[in-house]
Amino acid sequence: MPEELNDHQFADYLATKVGAKLRIVRAELHAQGVEGKELKDAGDQAAHNLIIDELEQHRPNDAVLSEEGKDDLERLNADRVWIVDPLDGTREFSEVPRIDWAVHIALVSNHRPIAGAVALPASDITLSTDSPPQLTSATANLRVVVSRTRRPAPAIALAEQLGAEYVEMGSAGAKAMSVVTGDTEIYAHAGGQFEWDSCAPVAVAQAAGLHCSRLDGSEMLYNSEDPYLPDLLICRPELADNCLEILSNLEF
Repeated sequence: MPEELNDHQFADYLATKVGAKLRIVRAELHAQGVEGKELKDAGDQAAHNLIIDELEQHRPNDAVLSEEGKDDLERLNADRVWIVDPLDGTREFSEVPRIDWAVHIALVSNHRPIAGAVALPASDITLSTDSPPQLTSATANLRVVVSRTRRPAPAIALAEQLGAEYVEMGSAGAKAMSVVTGDTEIYAHAGGQFEWDSCAPVAVAQAAGLHCSRLDGSEMLYNSEDPYLPDLLICRPELADNCLEILSNLEF
């Protein structure tokens, strides 16, 4: 039963369950001809409702910060806060059959993620702090993961100065997990993210032994009054010093 699971196991369980629900919602609505914003909204709402129901049932004393929910600032006084993105990458979710969308589930205490999971439902994969992936061997060719539509200045600078190639991908969770799985080596972002975009990915990436920080090298901290957290660097640990040195010469 979920209430018997520890926090790492519960995060994995919840992300996986929500991902399975989203696969069903996506398939059924797509078969009915539903697309675009209507499909995005349906996925967001179904995932959010399931997360809230599960947390109320199995973690009733914990606070919640969800992208799709009203922000209750009582969370600032809570010892434990679940920070979740029910459906990360709604654009990709609505573009059937794209697979680069995710579910983010993280538990934060003292401003730091202590458990987390990122489900990649279309690939039937959940990566979590319950059984963190082992880092793969380094490759000779470096790859920087970026959005299909936007290449932020930090990513451009790192790719140019490190001689890396670009890999285009959708959601923040999918990008971060590509570094965890060894499909890319660097994910650098500036602008437009909130705590729910990076909290679970950072939890999993840190557990896997990757470097995670703000672009200036400072720690990623969560459960702030303003959840806007616009930048991050996730990379292989042996690349961190070089990446941060390059980034220190840029203005964001």
